[in-house]
Formats: sequence, C-alpha cells, structure tokens
Amino acid sequence: MSTTDPMPKPKKKDVTAAELAVLEVLWDRRRATVRQIAEALYAQCSSSEHATVQKLLNRLKVKECVDRDESLWPHQYQATIRRDDLIGRRLRTLAESLCGGSLQPLLTHLVHNTKLSQQERRSLRALLDELDQEKREAPKRTRRD
Repeated sequence: MSTTDPMPKPKKKDVTAAELAVLEVLWDRRRATVRQIAEALYAQCSSSEHATVQKLLNRLKVKECVDRDESLWPHQYQATIRRDDLIGRRLRTLAESLCGGSLQPLLTHLVHNTKLSQQERRSLRALLDELDQEKREAPKRTRRD
C-alpha cells in the first residue's frame, strides 16, 4: 500500500431484520426501556425475549444506532440513526453490490416496476425539479464568493 493512499474507513455494519424491528419501535416511541421494546415486539414477553432485546440493543449500540440514558432507571434507549439515514445507507450498499455504485438503475427499476399513485409521481417530479433548480443556482453562488 502506498503512503499517499488514505486508510479506508471501516464500513458500518448493516442492521439485521431483528435489529431493524427494535429501531422501528424506537422511531415510533422516541425512547423506550428494554421491557417496553420487548412488549412491543413479542405478544408473550418472557425473560428470554427480554434478554434477546437487550442483546439486540447492545449490538445496535456498538453499531452506533442507539444510545442508552443511564441517568434513568430503568435505562432508556433512543435511536441515534434516523430512518432516512438508514435507508440511504442501505440503498448505497445495495447500489454498490448490484450496480457498481450507481443508484440510477435501482431508481429506474423501482419507478418502472412500482405502481406509483398520481401524488407519488407529482412528488417525484417536484423533487427532481427542486434538485435541478439547486444545481442551476449552485454556480451562481460560487461566482459571487
């Protein structure tokens, strides 16, 4: 390895389906205890399910997706990753593995193969128009600086 090459940053590990279920509870409730999360996920909340949720929270904490407030008892957890940020991270990972890093084939496939409502199509058009407008304005801002 050359001395001019920067060290690659370690990739954040993606969350599992079980960890995502825990995050869903935290996104809905903002803060929750282990017991509250276990009760939201399992109809019969036994000590086994409680331990499973605790383990999932520990893994999510290592992945920097949740934080624990130890000033309260029982401890409360909250998500530190926003749903939109996780979606973006997962889409980038998927684009890397399937499309050489380009999101365009994924987006094209979704638009062509998903029955979008008229409102969803309007929303997508508005987003594209907004991005085009920002791109047109960006050079003007840099010329004045």
